[in-house]
Amino acid sequence: MLEKHSENEVHVDKVEQGPTSSIAFGLERLGLIAVRAPIVSCIVLLVLIVGAVFGIHRIKIDDSLSQLFRSDSREFHQYEEVTKKFPAEEFDVLVVVEGKNLLARNNLEKLRDFVTDMQLVEGTRGLVSLFSARQAPAPGKLPAALFPAELPQGADYDKFIETVKNNEIIRGKLLSEDGTLALIVLSLDPEVVASSRLTKTVADIRALMKEDLSDTGLNVQLSGVPVMQLEIRNAVERDGLTYNILGILAGCIIAIIFFRKISFMVAAAFPPMIAILLALGALGWANFNLNMFLNVMTPLIMVISFSDSMQLTFAARDRLIAGQDKFTAFKNAVLVVGPACVLTHGTAGISFIALQFSNSDLIRKFGEAGLAATIIALVAVLSLVPVFGVLLVRNEKTFAVKFQGADAGVQALRNFCYWIAVRMVGRPGLFSLIAVLFVGGLGVIYANLEPRYRLADQVPDKRQAVAASDRLDAKLTGANPVNVLIQFPKGESLYSPETLQTIADVHATVEKAAGVGNVWSVETLRRWLAEKAGSADVATLKEYVSVIPEHLVRRFIDAEQDAVVVAGRVPDKDSSQLLPIVDKLDAELDAVRKKHPGYEVAVTGLAAIAARNSASMIEKLNRGLTVEFALVAIFIGLAFRSWVVMFACILPGIFPVVMSGTVLWAMGEGLQFASVVALTVSFGLGLSATIHFLNRLRLESKPGVGSALAVERATVLVGPALILTTVVLACGLVVTVFSDLPSLRLFGWLSAFSMVMALVADLFILRPTAMWLINLHGKLQGTDKPAI
Repeated sequence: MLEKHSENEVHVDKVEQGPTSSIAFGLERLGLIAVRAPIVSCIVLLVLIVGAVFGIHRIKIDDSLSQLFRSDSREFHQYEEVTKKFPAEEFDVLVVVEGKNLLARNNLEKLRDFVTDMQLVEGTRGLVSLFSARQAPAPGKLPAALFPAELPQGADYDKFIETVKNNEIIRGKLLSEDGTLALIVLSLDPEVVASSRLTKTVADIRALMKEDLSDTGLNVQLSGVPVMQLEIRNAVERDGLTYNILGILAGCIIAIIFFRKISFMVAAAFPPMIAILLALGALGWANFNLNMFLNVMTPLIMVISFSDSMQLTFAARDRLIAGQDKFTAFKNAVLVVGPACVLTHGTAGISFIALQFSNSDLIRKFGEAGLAATIIALVAVLSLVPVFGVLLVRNEKTFAVKFQGADAGVQALRNFCYWIAVRMVGRPGLFSLIAVLFVGGLGVIYANLEPRYRLADQVPDKRQAVAASDRLDAKLTGANPVNVLIQFPKGESLYSPETLQTIADVHATVEKAAGVGNVWSVETLRRWLAEKAGSADVATLKEYVSVIPEHLVRRFIDAEQDAVVVAGRVPDKDSSQLLPIVDKLDAELDAVRKKHPGYEVAVTGLAAIAARNSASMIEKLNRGLTVEFALVAIFIGLAFRSWVVMFACILPGIFPVVMSGTVLWAMGEGLQFASVVALTVSFGLGLSATIHFLNRLRLESKPGVGSALAVERATVLVGPALILTTVVLACGLVVTVFSDLPSLRLFGWLSAFSMVMALVADLFILRPTAMWLINLHGKLQGTDKPAI
């Protein structure tokens, strides 16, 4: 077996004497331009790196929770209109205070001090808490505060607490029914939320939590959109650093272990690093924002570029060992392996183009960024691997003599690849049939995956925001708002009888809706006045609205007084569970629409948008993945000018996707945005191994060379590099498990698993399938003319 390997390595030189037409239409020759003037190329590279550094500093972070559903749809535009008219929810910090002794006198005093201190935090516009509640108003007087300046004691205090727990304004809204959880809503200045000042504001709130409540035994946590955005922002920044460091280390360590020379490690690992730098710099200059998906661009660029840089370096290394000088070795490596590199980047580009069919602006932007990064990575790898090789490799003859008989690591991989190839080509028809049945069975399981989406998946789950939201879900019916927008017809004012009756009817409908709670609106105030003050006239309502702080009024009444919202809250459930709640509420509001024609009544809010759109968006992405299977197969078949290649790449291309889907099914998971995007991208990237093998098989398939021998030779020559690159790629992607963002963790491990499964498919499905198709082609043609 060792002798066969040596023959194969010498055969490398012979197959290059008369190669067939390029499968990349000559685009691989771009890699030869820079190597003609390597010093000048390095100077140009330095200039580009400097520009990229400035571009990276231009990258901003998009931490908006609604970014995933940003689109041109009517529902999203309506949601944006509501957030502009009633901006409170986008800028509310929710302070969740919980404890069995919450309403103990000492704790309540300290909680009131904490609420008072928070109003002095820089950037605060207003605050709502149980201390905002008022007593029943006396005729002709403004209502006094529910909480007196000095709290009563003894039995009077117990009686007072019962009054507090039964107050209609705060019960079930700002204070849980059992009196163990209180919600404080702190409204921040929009400019603070949108700027870096948010970090200091949230830090000041946390400092007050520690200072005022540390000795109370109460558990205090922060949630709300600003806190979630800050946690997303911090996670994105932290993850970016983690991915860069760990991904680069993985590539360098594996390269140096197997190449055992610094020069080859630099040639293999540095072009992907530089590709990352250049791509991120270009995205910065193009005004792309870093977000939950673009944050994985670093490991994706590493995946795209490292595979090909390893193949080029391995090819050049084999040629140096065979006795070629470094210029000839790297030139031939580009000419022979370069076409496959162009094709692998082409399939990756198709994967990113497929994302353009999504309704989500975020996912389309991710596709655009990925396509740009793919092009940059291709140029960087094709140009820099030969440049670094020519500049850094020294003493080629000494190197060739040294490694001809002492290449244990690579030789062990070649032996392993040869062992697999011999067995796979032994009975290609049987193994191909098994592969078809196995992949078909996995495909049936994959088809049963259901769309899944939860808002919490966008937020770091190891931080406070998600935990606090969970407590609100348990005690106050939920933290996620569902709003009903009521827009008045022309000629109707806020205080007209028809308008007030419409608001009352909508409020009552939302209150009765199953799964929706914590309902607030102008009707809440009107009911309280009618019950406690015995007055339901419009003049009294106007008077109280006029004395309520502006930030509170804007929660329910827009500045022009031509629209209001009835605000409710729902727990953070999967979209499949929320959708029936939203749809049922919308259907029940039809009676109100019919009763009050002219008034526009619409259910909106982020939870409603997510429930309505997430499933259809995920299904559309999944259908796009199915279309991608066919497009990529046709693309590869046209490039190779062979129907054999087109059909040979289908099974190994589909296998990683359906296998990953089966794992999700076994774990009780469905298809989320992160998983379907990971599978879409991984399909294109996973075909890298397939393309490099088929390219080598194409060169080995000559008249007079049996198909079994051609498959064995191709496997031995490209197999070691495929195995090493898969290990590096999986390491580069799996580092995302360190992320605090559940969606990124899912994206990372699923992509890494898909890459490993792509290698399994390449070794155990592609080889027998390719050989069976080659033999079939030969029988149909009645000749030994190569099929590839």
